[in-house]
Amino acid sequence: MHSIILETSLQQEMNLPVLEPGAVSEFLQELPQKALGLGIRIVLAVIVFLIGVQIIKLLRRILKKSLKRANADVGVIQFLDSLTKAVLYVVLVFMIASGFGVDAAGIVALLGSAGVAIGLAIQGSLSNFAGGVLILLLKPFKVGDYIKEDNGGNEGTVSEIQLFYTKLTTPDNRVIILPNGTLANTSMTNVTQADERRLDIFVGIAYDSDIGKAKETLTGMLKEDSATLKEKEMFVFVDSLADSSIQLGIRCWVKKEDYWEAKWRLTENTKYALDAAKIVIPFPQVDVHQVP
Repeated sequence: MHSIILETSLQQEMNLPVLEPGAVSEFLQELPQKALGLGIRIVLAVIVFLIGVQIIKLLRRILKKSLKRANADVGVIQFLDSLTKAVLYVVLVFMIASGFGVDAAGIVALLGSAGVAIGLAIQGSLSNFAGGVLILLLKPFKVGDYIKEDNGGNEGTVSEIQLFYTKLTTPDNRVIILPNGTLANTSMTNVTQADERRLDIFVGIAYDSDIGKAKETLTGMLKEDSATLKEKEMFVFVDSLADSSIQLGIRCWVKKEDYWEAKWRLTENTKYALDAAKIVIPFPQVDVHQVP
């Protein structure tokens, strides 16, 4: 009895909270019930999360099908799908947090008060998001276009336009990921936006060759090729007088999907046509004169 009185007086002198004699036992008695309640909340939260994930997937499928029926651009579908996914997951997390007694309004207020700091921390991501919106609105390119961006010299076919970045697939099947902010604020070349492309090939012939015959031979080659557009300009011209040869330019138009095959084929056929016409393609040469 004296020890209990002494312990209580010491707690009062040190300003420590005085525990009631039955507080510990009462806490121990309620502990299993509280642990059970917490466990049930955790299980329910997991169930809500799993159900929520399935609902989010269903809503995304409905959204994509609706946009496809409306003939929306593939890039718009990908961008809105990414945005919808992010928003719905944030809503799901808030719902689960509120189930644990967390005040959603308090969280929103806290985020609002820290908005400036968060904005500074994620300004790069916000810039990429804004860049994605500009790309979808202004449409400098779309999924399937072949583009060259001038900032880093990257080029490839646009395969995806996501919330914060765009994916390019190179001809050798590499994937390049570029921030949307960079693409929205740099110059670029859209190689395949137009349906037709001009094709230029240059070849040198010897100075003693017949220019008229060479031009006639190469013009005939262009007319015989199946990929050249016969209704568009098609001609051969003298481009320059180089040190060792006369540079001829070969110009025609082809469909964008035929460009590379036509270029490779016409380059090869140029050599065959000039050989058949006995027109020499000279090697670079230097005349050396010996002074006696």
